[in-house]
Amino acid sequence: MGIPFYHVDTFTDRLFRGNPAGVCFLPDWLPDDVLQSIAAENALAETAYIVQRDGQFDIRWFTPWVEMDLCGHATLAPAYVLFEHLHHQGDEIAFQSRSGLLKVSRAGDWLTLDFPSRPPASCEIPQGLIDALGVTPDEVGKSRDLLAVFNDPEVIERMEPKMELLMQLDALGVIVTAPGRDGVDFVSRFFAPKVGVPEDPVTGSAHSTLIPYWASRLGKSRMEARQVSQRGGVLRCELRKDRVGISGQAILYSAGFIYLKHSASVG
Repeated sequence: MGIPFYHVDTFTDRLFRGNPAGVCFLPDWLPDDVLQSIAAENALAETAYIVQRDGQFDIRWFTPWVEMDLCGHATLAPAYVLFEHLHHQGDEIAFQSRSGLLKVSRAGDWLTLDFPSRPPASCEIPQGLIDALGVTPDEVGKSRDLLAVFNDPEVIERMEPKMELLMQLDALGVIVTAPGRDGVDFVSRFFAPKVGVPEDPVTGSAHSTLIPYWASRLGKSRMEARQVSQRGGVLRCELRKDRVGISGQAILYSAGFIYLKHSASVG
């Protein structure tokens, strides 16, 4: 069985930057253990699986270790492939996911994700967070992930967290953020060793939390963000009441097929 597979660099217009995602188009769902094994073999932060049904697309995302409830860059990637390489008609694609209906629209080279807003609730600094990050945050919030806010962007850029301590925290991942500079409203990084992603290069789903936080703090609904990982990436952000708009670019690295001996087994 040959599964069409694409490797796309997202939130960038240059190869080897942004966040790479795998995209597999399936005629129907394979067993979960097979989907997980393919994602582990790909060794990318996420692999997206797409099944088309009645003009709409079902989507699921897997890290090398687990299935995720929401993923930005691995939603941007299949939308890019559908628009640019599979000749999808129109300027909007709808994906049905564990987090509800997610739409992706295009305007020129930019694609915009319409995602749920996940504002953080203020909380006390969890035990172990300071030791894990190596520095004390100025503010902490919680949604799906922990949000650690700092006032100096250089603290974010220099940070070298201890992954074994991050894994002990009661959160899927940890977002660290600070005000931006040079025309950028805010910067961030994202660590999720608990799900097999020590540092995610550019994290769309984290911006479901970052956008409402910074929109409230800065008093503006449209912002530009930069994730300052080693690969780095740029995101245009918009608060839309209980939704957020997350825009980025993408570029194809490779395309081919994944071959399985049988549709229900691997190896």
